[in-house]
Amino acid sequence: MAFVQLQFAPWDKVISLETSLEVRLYDRVVVKIDSGVDLAKIIEVSATPYPAETLDTTCEISRLAVPEDFVRDKENESDKDTVMNTTNELIKKNELDMKLIDVRRSLDGNRLTFGFVAEGRVDFRQLVKDLSKTFSRNIRLQQIGIRDEAKMVGDCGRCGRELCCREHLTKFSSVTGEMAEVQSLNLRGSDRLSGACGRLMCCLSYEAEGYKKLIEKLPAIGSKITIDGRKGIIVGHHALKQTIDVEFDGDGDGGKYVLEVDLNSNKAKDKKK
Repeated sequence: MAFVQLQFAPWDKVISLETSLEVRLYDRVVVKIDSGVDLAKIIEVSATPYPAETLDTTCEISRLAVPEDFVRDKENESDKDTVMNTTNELIKKNELDMKLIDVRRSLDGNRLTFGFVAEGRVDFRQLVKDLSKTFSRNIRLQQIGIRDEAKMVGDCGRCGRELCCREHLTKFSSVTGEMAEVQSLNLRGSDRLSGACGRLMCCLSYEAEGYKKLIEKLPAIGSKITIDGRKGIIVGHHALKQTIDVEFDGDGDGGKYVLEVDLNSNKAKDKKK
């Protein structure tokens, strides 16, 4: 038995389940759902069981996808623009404060799933009734986050490459201000640390743990240290260089100055300010 996570669309919710089928990461599989069958992508395979309460018992992987499934899935998108336009008209008719991002038709055509973004909760019960009547299908609406929208729409990051969420990330991890701080990037300002979605850039998490381990080798900021017979206080870290900034009192003039200190030689390297 294996434990896997899958998605029916890149913006859709992640589903965790148990399967006896031998699958690999990024395999496309046909999944039995409550309203029929759909095509999904494996985004994680784990030998460690997931907590029982997180497992979805309404879905079951029936088999690996075959070329005919991909052809059918592509055909299901043939009227996508029409469905999107009609749905936007119904959203406007119901005066709902929501933005439609995408729509997906299940592999057997029995279900339409709409991805949308909104500032808060949306009462879309009447919209579901209108959509069900208009398209004669099972209707499912999935509210997604602003990061999912960026992943769906795509853009270029500050690095000049395609957005990580669009290019290779399958799941979003938590990105915090602490990750920027540990890499000494917090002083750049929030605008320079924000991605196309307006949230902290995902790449801030890539090296944060490495920086944290390097900083653990350095004495804590605020601790006292003696360098060349002079007593000072540590006011900054340079994780990659394994150096520290030490603040000293001036020579009788009441001022202070900061030197960068190499701990390997215990010598001041250059004046910082």
